Amino acid sequence: MLVHLGGSRGKMGILLIRRVGLFCRSAHLSPQSLEYRPIKKVMVANRGEIAIRVFRACTELGIRTVAIYSEQDTGQMHRQKADEAYLIGRGLPPVAAYLHIPDIIKVAKENNVDAIHPGYGFLSERADFAQACAEAGVRFIGPSPEVVRKMGDKVEARALAIQAGVPVVSGTDAPISSLQEAHEFAKTHDFPIIFKAAYGGGGRGMRVVRDYEELEENYQRAYSEALAAFGNGALFVEKFIEKPRHIEVQILGDKYGNVIHLYERDCSIQRRHQKVVEIAPAAQLDSRLRDRLTSDAVNLAKQVQH
Repeated sequence: MLVHLGGSRGKMGILLIRRVGLFCRSAHLSPQSLEYRPIKKVMVANRGEIAIRVFRACTELGIRTVAIYSEQDTGQMHRQKADEAYLIGRGLPPVAAYLHIPDIIKVAKENNVDAIHPGYGFLSERADFAQACAEAGVRFIGPSPEVVRKMGDKVEARALAIQAGVPVVSGTDAPISSLQEAHEFAKTHDFPIIFKAAYGGGGRGMRVVRDYEELEENYQRAYSEALAAFGNGALFVEKFIEKPRHIEVQILGDKYGNVIHLYERDCSIQRRHQKVVEIAPAAQLDSRLRDRLTSDAVNLAKQVQH
């Protein structure tokens, strides 16, 4: 979700991005879990660099690690860096394998995994995955299923931001169901506009449209990308902000409702809407604007927990 927080430097607008994958990154316990149980074995339901980073942290804490891999990733380094590694999604395309919740839960239960870390992308913003972990008695290292559902649904997250008093960019109130709805939005708000995946992030399912001739093609492409990446092709539409400064605020919360921020990072250097470099702290960011950004981020996180 892009939340416009105002302020500008020349033509550079300031944006705040809320990513549920970074919110409340503490092990979520189901209501039935009343006693403390130490985590002795962690699975990372992801691949590549993020999985390796989590494995390294777990190893330093004396926690055993479990990797999963698709048939296409048999030789990938993340498989070698874990204490244990298991094949998932046999016969499936590479992305689909890492989205196959039944296989992941099956491996976790059969190998006495205490907790699952989703990494970023893939299943990190899927409430049904967080719920499946809870039902299997495996802790999900992240928000509760309800919080994941609220923030994973960018349309609802947008509504929550408005309730929290956070200024937002003009956009649709619900996922669009037809090209005609996109046409009407463009007619009201003018071009450029942007299609976004309603149930995922990381730059997938995002397409900028600058005139009517591009509308249908970009609608179809955004839908296909979102469906392939997140298993759901639903889209919503926002007014596109030209040359924004992409500022993220890191949020840390716990299951007791405490929320703090760990300041910001500048993620403006991007390729195809995906971050290439993150710089912290953000350079030449006015201190008053920094205070607004971090305060609004905390308020939004607290609103989600209500």
